[in-house]
Amino acid sequence: QVQLVESGGGLVQAGGSLRLSCAASGSIFSYYTMAWYRQAPGKQRELVARITSGDRTIYADSVKGRFTISRDNAKNTVYLQMNSLKPEDTAVYYCNAVWYTADYWGQGTQVTVSS
Repeated sequence: QVQLVESGGGLVQAGGSLRLSCAASGSIFSYYTMAWYRQAPGKQRELVARITSGDRTIYADSVKGRFTISRDNAKNTVYLQMNSLKPEDTAVYYCNAVWYTADYWGQGTQVTVSS
């Protein structure tokens, strides 16, 4: 069982930055593909960024060039650096860990971008 705890959300003005963190329990964090998803009110949850155990990354088109996902296996933590934030980035951001059939989610952290 893996527990994921997100932090770093908050209220920021458009153009500002935030860094989200997701701390994971367990000793095999480095094996997991980690991802950030988000869900805005009335919308489906969508993938924001993903990083594999080999540090390969993918991003949603809407965040390319503005967001960066990274991981620190020594700290069992994955990060999402968000720059040039826009009001449309407002959502609850969720951390996700996947390894074979194991699939875990955090409780989410609210990000609100004011115009």
